Amino acid sequence: MHKCTPMAARSNLQQAVPMTFGFKIARLLSTFQRHHERLSQLRPRLLVLQFGGAAGTLATIPANKAMQCQAALAEFLQLSSPDIAWHTERDRFAELSGCFALLTSTCAKFALDVKLLMQTEVGEVSEPFYEHRGSSSTMPQKRNPISCAYISAIAVAVRQHATAMYEAMVADHERSTGPWEVEWIVLPELCSLTGAALKHTQDLVSGIQVHPETMTRNLDLTKGAIVSEAVMMGLGPSMGRQTAHDVVYELCRKSVANNLPLVDLLCTDERVRSAGLSEESLAQLCNPKNYLGLSVEMVERMVRDGKITASDT
Repeated sequence: MHKCTPMAARSNLQQAVPMTFGFKIARLLSTFQRHHERLSQLRPRLLVLQFGGAAGTLATIPANKAMQCQAALAEFLQLSSPDIAWHTERDRFAELSGCFALLTSTCAKFALDVKLLMQTEVGEVSEPFYEHRGSSSTMPQKRNPISCAYISAIAVAVRQHATAMYEAMVADHERSTGPWEVEWIVLPELCSLTGAALKHTQDLVSGIQVHPETMTRNLDLTKGAIVSEAVMMGLGPSMGRQTAHDVVYELCRKSVANNLPLVDLLCTDERVRSAGLSEESLAQLCNPKNYLGLSVEMVERMVRDGKITASDT
């Protein structure tokens, strides 16, 4: 839907170059695809039976029946049989916790972007609208990013819990004196919090309100400076890249100081004119919609490869 909707990419919280909103969302979905792969790969390592007695040696069961008993229990519980006891080798749950931290951090990264794009001065997207949700008790005009705030807070807690799960790996001998019990506290909360973050993120992605007109208006805020890279690259072949950089840098500063469109300054600068670019060519270079790179093509490649559906973008 928005694979061609132009907007400003941002680096260091400043406008960088143009891209499309679909490109931004496709990157998010590509990350979730990697998380899906990680969890799929983790599943057989995680769902493994631990049944071995006091020290994992199966000493209390007759030797000719111990392995069969273990296998039967694993089959009944729909788990894999272990290759060896792992009571104090807690890497399986630590790995799961790490995956949850990665997953919720991706949710939080998207939530952060939405929070920033929802700022009054930016206004390029909005959270899904629910009556009175996000409003202030004293400022009726406000529409706060409530889901984003929840996602961000949850992700912090998940990362902290994941750290505790790594601590629980340091277990003494064959039955630990404390680290194992950390899991009893932390793992249920990890699962609940991760589920909550995913639910909020799903609602956010499916109901996000996009404001293309505002995106276009923000692209024009710098009066062409957002495509100064395109101008520099256009001038580079005739005057050299570094010289082109210095000329465009100087004209960008004049554009800001005098509140003038960059293209007007380019068209009247003798150094630029001597480079042989026509006013029409300079105007094309200064149009943000002409400098989207391969934003659209990359989204289409993901759709073509079946990683996302066309409606997602």
